[in-house]
Amino acid sequence: MEEADIGLVGLGVMGENLALNIADNGYKVAVYNRTAEKVDAFLANAGDLKSNVMGSGELATFISMLKRPRSVIIMVKAGDPVDQVIAELKPLLSEGDVIIDAGNANYHDTVRRFSELDGTGIGFLGIGVSGGEEGARHGPSIMVGGSEAQWDNAEAVLTAISAKFNGEACCAYLGTGGAGHFVKTIHNGIEYADMQMIGEIYGIMRDGLAMSPAECAKVFEEWNKGPLDSYLIEITSHVLNAMDDESGKPLVEVILDAAGQKGTGRWSAIEALNLGVSATTIEGAVAARSISAMKDERVRGEEIYGAGAKGKATISLEALEKALLAGKIAAYAQGFAVMAKASEDNGWNLPLATIAKIWRAGCIIRSRFLDQIAQAFDSGGAANLLTQPAFIDMMKDSNGALRAVVATCAINELPSPCLSSALAYFDAYRQARGTTNLTQGQRDFFGAHGFKRSDKDGDFHHTWPSLIGQ
Repeated sequence: MEEADIGLVGLGVMGENLALNIADNGYKVAVYNRTAEKVDAFLANAGDLKSNVMGSGELATFISMLKRPRSVIIMVKAGDPVDQVIAELKPLLSEGDVIIDAGNANYHDTVRRFSELDGTGIGFLGIGVSGGEEGARHGPSIMVGGSEAQWDNAEAVLTAISAKFNGEACCAYLGTGGAGHFVKTIHNGIEYADMQMIGEIYGIMRDGLAMSPAECAKVFEEWNKGPLDSYLIEITSHVLNAMDDESGKPLVEVILDAAGQKGTGRWSAIEALNLGVSATTIEGAVAARSISAMKDERVRGEEIYGAGAKGKATISLEALEKALLAGKIAAYAQGFAVMAKASEDNGWNLPLATIAKIWRAGCIIRSRFLDQIAQAFDSGGAANLLTQPAFIDMMKDSNGALRAVVATCAINELPSPCLSSALAYFDAYRQARGTTNLTQGQRDFFGAHGFKRSDKDGDFHHTWPSLIGQ
């Protein structure tokens, strides 16, 4: 019997598209799904790719279809379902085989699974896959972490199906354990911040400048030809131009202004806090999604306090473009700083330039900007983009616009949690003498935590006056 190059468990939308992508790239893929009818339907609908697909609704039969050493991709819902599939696969696999979790896993789960399989002879890879349904079908960005020894099993297939940028595959092995899924988590955190800042700029256009969706779309379409050239800017113009067939209105005006969260954005904010790295733009974006879900409370809030001044903002479109660029720089600077600290703490030695390179195509945050980031990290230097020469020049040119936009939002009562956070981060980052000296004094006063001095080495404590009885 002819054997498949790789196996895939889970025929949801992402799983189906990834399997078709594998087949489309000339590799034979075997598929399995708990519901056997889905396997039958997939095989029946494979069309011209039928010769490169096979499958079974029986797990042992599915495993028998794979070449040794065997590679099995899991594309099921994150959490317990992944653990259940791993438990079912383990008795059927042999030394040298590898299990590949390609879902949006919490990297702590990936670390645990990697450790549990370590020593069994069965490898474990946790890979971040970004690009949505289209990316899964035609080429995603793939961030690989886990068992380097078994990475060889699947490297050829995963590299082939990944997106390409100027001929370079957007797929790389990044480190042991949970490195791949951690990088994907931070990717999604940056994505949250990027999308939120675009939304805030749209809000200024809509509410501050009284622009129609079509007018906004033209601006974003034009911006996509310049420094902001990116997938998210491009699709923003399409979303703003779309019309609703049922109501005849612009579609964006009938979409409810309430967002859900799948977890990765929130995880990235939590990990940044755990690592002690400032990621305020990501935190702001997560908070913005949370408050967006409070629709009824927001309606009541407007009834109590009134809405902001509509159509009375005075700010140029050029300033909005530059402000968005400055905010984007801050968000990416924070995201890469988080990855640098996680790499240090976990012994991953994450290749920051490589990460930027594999994000240049396929993934949701793909943009011209990432090629500049890759070049900056390739040249060496500090992990924070704000200290990289190319970004120093950009930030010097654009931070004034960010300041003007945030001020305009404050005056006109327009919310800008992400842009405001970006500005505050930039100002704090470039302040040689901050105000935490007072905070340290307060902590020593009420908790005898001690402090360091600026004029000599060592740890110190002051004898403060007692306020008891006053």
